Amino acid sequence: MADFRDGAAITTVSDARLASVLDTAVDGILVIEERGKILVYNKACEGLFGYTPEEAIGQNVRLIMPADYADSHDQYLDNYLSTGSKRIIGIGREVRARHKDTTEFPVELSVGEARTPEGRQFIGIIRDLRSRKEAERRFNELQSDLVHMARVSAMDEMGAALAHELNQPLTAIMLYLQAASRSITRAVQGAPLPIDSFRQVLEKAVHEAERAGAIISRMRHFVEKREPQRRDVDIRAIVDEALELVMLGQRNPPRVTRNYASDLPLVSVDAVQIQQIIVNLLRNANEALKGRELPMVTIGAERRADHIVISVEDNGPGLPPSAIPTLFKAFSTSKRTGMGLGLSISRTIAQNHAGDLKVDPGGNGRGARFELELPINGGGSPASASDQQG
Repeated sequence: MADFRDGAAITTVSDARLASVLDTAVDGILVIEERGKILVYNKACEGLFGYTPEEAIGQNVRLIMPADYADSHDQYLDNYLSTGSKRIIGIGREVRARHKDTTEFPVELSVGEARTPEGRQFIGIIRDLRSRKEAERRFNELQSDLVHMARVSAMDEMGAALAHELNQPLTAIMLYLQAASRSITRAVQGAPLPIDSFRQVLEKAVHEAERAGAIISRMRHFVEKREPQRRDVDIRAIVDEALELVMLGQRNPPRVTRNYASDLPLVSVDAVQIQQIIVNLLRNANEALKGRELPMVTIGAERRADHIVISVEDNGPGLPPSAIPTLFKAFSTSKRTGMGLGLSISRTIAQNHAGDLKVDPGGNGRGARFELELPINGGGSPASASDQQG
């Protein structure tokens, strides 16, 4: 049995203990000296990078770095040793690493420093991020599918109104073409062809066809499945398009008032997803106003500090207190139809844009008021337009 009073025995036990820790660690652990030479390389590193300890120890740590990192690594070490300026030491960050087969993959790297009799040494702890990145990718993919499904569901619920809206230009086209056909038939039988009125009839038919095409294009753009695409937009244009989409085919639409500030900056958003939120809020407002005398919806857009706030307020009865706790939870709905995903997904979209969706439930003579907050990225340039009232 070893005598622990003996320095050599103590060193042997310490080395064995350290070796055990290194070998059982889930994360890669390596130690390099001041010039970047690898001194310690544990089993997890072997699994991560494909090099055996015999291949790695003694080599420069650039061995496991992509070329763009490796080219600047020695210079970084020189700068740190001469100036003490830290860029990664003591700070965990995500970087790329390189396997023996040259494939690159994401890792989280934490670096610590130790001063030893042999000089300064740097301890790196490396965590493989591939499984987490794949889980995040899959989660984002599923979330995107759910957001898309909610848009399709909303369009499905609006199907009857949209069919009615499309029926009008299609019926007009048919009537105009029938009138043109009758004019041609009479001309064939010897009657003069009234060129001017004939041209007017055809122009009206073309106009109605363009109107029907615009409706279909708007619907297709709203429901198509696509990757999120953020760009700088005038939020008022998005609100107007959403309002136009919701009002398609409405038999008794509410009176709508638009209160837009004139100095709104552009915001960087996915226009279709933000439009999806506003469509959902407007449809909910319409639902709350059913059977209401003089139904009204007020839509506002204003700047508050570093956010733009879009508000949708109705003059309905407000939300019952019992609905508030589950209002933004999935599959919670008071509608006769629908999946109960609208508000839940709307808030998720808002939060994915670093914003939020809030509600003042109203009641006691006040209707509900929803507010969509979106951050102003970089204080975009003002979008020129005067206040609008509708």
